[in-house]
Amino acid sequence: MTQIESGMLAYRGALGNGRLGEAEAAATRLDGLFSQAEKELEAGASDASTTFVGALTILLREGVEALLIVVGMIAFLRKAGRTDVLPHVHAGWVSALAAGGLTWAVATYVVGISGASREVTEGVSSLFAAVVLLAVGLWMHQKSSAGRWQAYLKEKLSSAMSRRSAWALFGLSFIAVYREVFETVLFFSALAVDGHEGALLGGLACGVAALAVIAWLLLRTSARMPIGKFFAISSIAVAVIAVILAGKGMSGLQEAGWVSANPIPWPHVQVLGIYPTAETAIAQVVVLLIALAGFSINAVQARRFAA
Repeated sequence: MTQIESGMLAYRGALGNGRLGEAEAAATRLDGLFSQAEKELEAGASDASTTFVGALTILLREGVEALLIVVGMIAFLRKAGRTDVLPHVHAGWVSALAAGGLTWAVATYVVGISGASREVTEGVSSLFAAVVLLAVGLWMHQKSSAGRWQAYLKEKLSSAMSRRSAWALFGLSFIAVYREVFETVLFFSALAVDGHEGALLGGLACGVAALAVIAWLLLRTSARMPIGKFFAISSIAVAVIAVILAGKGMSGLQEAGWVSANPIPWPHVQVLGIYPTAETAIAQVVVLLIALAGFSINAVQARRFAA
C-alpha cells in the first residue's frame, strides 16, 4: 500500500509538471504494483483470521487518535471543575457514532462513496481539527507555564465558558470522532465483502473492549496528575496531534486531487502523518513552528510573571 501510494503521488506529480516520460515510467511501475496487490488480496480473501486481525487493527488505529482528543477534553473539563459542559462533549462523540452508522447505511444500501469523497472528508476535517487543537494546545501551555492556571480556573473559567464555547467543544468532539468513524466504516465495508461476518464482529468487539480499557487508563492517569503538570503535558500532546493531523489532512487533499503533490526524499510514517511530499512536510513544519513559537512566548511571559 505504501509503495502504491508513493507511486501514485509520483505519477500525479509527473503529469502535473508535464514530464510525460516520467509519468509513463511511473504508470508501468504502478501496473506491476497493482498486480502484486491483487495477488496478495486474493491469497487472504478467504481467511477468517485476516478479517479478524484487519477489523481489530483498523479500529485500534482509527480509534486511539480520536480517543486521545476526546479523553483529553473530558479530563480537562473535570480538572477545571466544569462538568456541566461535559454533556456537550459526550453529545459530540455519540452523534459522530450515529452519523457513522448512517454513513454505513448510505454507503451499503443507497450510493457508493468514492475514494475521492473519503479523502476530501478526511482531509478537510483533519485540517480543521489541527487548527483547533493548535489553538487549544497553546492556550493550555500558557496557563501551565505562566503560573496563573489556578487563579484562572477559580476566577475566570466559569464566565469564560459561554454557550458558544460549549458548542465549540461539541463540534470538536464530533469532528474528531466522525473523521475516524467515516474511514472505519469504509474499511469495514470492504472487509465485509469476504463474507466472514463472525470474524468481523469479533474484531470489532475486541477493538471496542481495547479502546474502553485505554480510555479508562487515560482518565485514571489524568485524574491523579497535578493540574499544572496536566496542562503542561496535555498542551504538548495536543500540539503533537495537531502536527500529525496537518500532515494527514494535506495528504487526504492530495489523494483527492485538491492539492498538488511533489515527491521529496522524506520518510513515510503514516501513523505520524509524515508523507514524502513537499506539501505535507511544509504543512507540518508550519504547524510545528507556530507551536514552538507559541510555547516560547508563553515561557517568556512566565518568567516575567514570576519576576
